Amino acid sequence: MNAEVRPARTNAEQALASAFQGARARLPGDTQVARLREQAIEAFLQSGLPHRRVEEWKYTDLRALMREAAPLAAPPGAAAIAQAKKTDPLPGIALRRLVLVDGVFVPELSDLGELENNLSVVPLGKALSQGRALAGRLNTVQPETYDPALALNTAFFGDGVLIELGEGARLERPIHVRHVFAAAKPAAAFTRNLLVVGDRAEAMLVESFEGPDGVAYQANCALELHVGDRAKTALVRLQIEGNAALHLATELIEIGNGSELWSCALSTGAAVSRRSVTVRFAGQRSSVHLAGAILLRGRQHADTTLVLDHAVRGCDSRELFKSVLDDESRGVVQGRIVVRPGAQKTDARMMLGALLLAESAEADHKPELEIFADDVECGHGATAGALDRDLLFYLQARGIPRKQAEALLVQAFFGEALQQIEHERLREALSERAATWLAARA
Repeated sequence: MNAEVRPARTNAEQALASAFQGARARLPGDTQVARLREQAIEAFLQSGLPHRRVEEWKYTDLRALMREAAPLAAPPGAAAIAQAKKTDPLPGIALRRLVLVDGVFVPELSDLGELENNLSVVPLGKALSQGRALAGRLNTVQPETYDPALALNTAFFGDGVLIELGEGARLERPIHVRHVFAAAKPAAAFTRNLLVVGDRAEAMLVESFEGPDGVAYQANCALELHVGDRAKTALVRLQIEGNAALHLATELIEIGNGSELWSCALSTGAAVSRRSVTVRFAGQRSSVHLAGAILLRGRQHADTTLVLDHAVRGCDSRELFKSVLDDESRGVVQGRIVVRPGAQKTDARMMLGALLLAESAEADHKPELEIFADDVECGHGATAGALDRDLLFYLQARGIPRKQAEALLVQAFFGEALQQIEHERLREALSERAATWLAARA
């Protein structure tokens, strides 16, 4: 008889188990939601925090990186709300702003007036307490393999935003869901957002994540996106968390027939971040474009893990991710394209690139193809290297100072990813954010 050996629970795992026992009675939702929470925490406690022996987390040993679990964040007070009101990561752009402070939706900072026809926006906590039908769409898209970060989010989420855009509807301005951590002490915030885009509708969702430097807070956020038939959806993501933060994000996307999805992300923040994206093609003749720029310095660690699940025929996907790594930072990009049996006429391409600005920086790329159909066009590539000395010499020979010449080459490298943003003002805003990061380089 073989005894099953399980590692002892870490301090963080014990703290999470205790936190759930203390919070379960006050977390929103009916008995069905409560059951989901119980199943999620049970699954997490069975597996624990992921470590390098878990294939999907081999480059991000969360058991080692997450030594302690911060206590659950308290509802924001007047000072936290006032602090969030003073700042705006995307000023001067016409956006419908929906603000969550320390994981709680704040109506006084949000714009819920004069909604477009066929647009519904409801805070998640309110929807769960009222038993709204839209809340029943939560947790209906799942990743292919168990995800401990998502399990923790399912166990603990308390608030977020439910957004539904009806058939044929158009947004007059993009919706901006702003996540702000404003507490002065370490805490953990868990949020869940749901966006349902109806048939032939057009939507743009912007998500931003921010917080103070020097505070070891922990943010765990999840987005579920359902795109109907012949719909067009754009996602823009800005992650500028504080320099001591832990940022865990999960995106679960299902796309219908003949639809388009464009997504672009800029990440410069957090001590440790992990973004996991799963896209499932549920309808034929659809197209998905994913792009991202990851800019890191110091000892930052950022992991972007992507799964494109081509389950039906005639769909195409493009992935383009550029990482700029300075000092002792580490950038991880894992991309997997799965072509299921019967998904003929699939056209899928992935390109991952890293620019190392210091010898001590590290880039880990893992592109994968799993193809179970024979009439497809698929490919992937990955590159990593330093600045081109010949190009640098060429610019300096024409009177451009070395630092400025380096900046021009770096901007040209990651700028290709940000050019995927169709909205001009948003594209300019993220480009300016990236330029500011670059200007601060010693």
